[in-house]
Amino acid sequence: MRVWTVSLGLSVAGSLVGLMVASTLLVFKQDVRSRVVPWLVSYAVGTLLGAALLNLVPESLESLEASTALGTLLAGIITFFMLEKLVLWRHCHEDEACHVHRSTVPLVILGDAVHTFVDGVVIAAATLTSVPLGISTAIAVVAHEIPQEAGDFAVLLAAGQTRRRAVLLNVSSALGGVLGAVLMLTFGVQMPALVPFVLAFAGGNFLYVAMADLIPSLHRGRLDDNAARQVLLITAGILTIALL
Repeated sequence: MRVWTVSLGLSVAGSLVGLMVASTLLVFKQDVRSRVVPWLVSYAVGTLLGAALLNLVPESLESLEASTALGTLLAGIITFFMLEKLVLWRHCHEDEACHVHRSTVPLVILGDAVHTFVDGVVIAAATLTSVPLGISTAIAVVAHEIPQEAGDFAVLLAAGQTRRRAVLLNVSSALGGVLGAVLMLTFGVQMPALVPFVLAFAGGNFLYVAMADLIPSLHRGRLDDNAARQVLLITAGILTIALL
């Protein structure tokens, strides 16, 4: 019962804390948001890389052969590449980077629902392994969700949604995290051998988001052209995970 409580609590936090912080950013002017969000993106890169390479993958290697764990990680990377091609897994951290019109709204909500569902599965699988692993994984999820949700809010507002409706739509999609956690807990308790595979698969998820989505944006300088600040914030994200 304790594992269920902690897992669901961390899953809710992973879905809603990022949403709450991102919605708070709407209070500030555009020029403030355009400075803060890129810093959050750099920090998110560090937490995702740290969680994947220092926690999730090493934990899966304790139960799986290296070839099996790394093969599962590779499958995760390919899977999320395919999801992004299907527009079910989308990332937007710049207002001008997303093509905006009213038909975009359902895709934003569907993409967020899939996204939070996967996050819920990952957090629950990590918590089944150990509570500290669940906490560090939830931190990585929150760090990535803040700039992601800020970008989604910008898209929804540009598509004609009110601020109140944009918040409600994002909250509804965040419920996918709870569903993902419940399913992972149900199957993970009955089939514990499944958990290391989920951890390795999740490592592929985190690596894909960090290296295929966030880092290229930082290299292009569209989010932040200060390389020293990027390195410092990425390092801070890694240290956050490493010191837990």
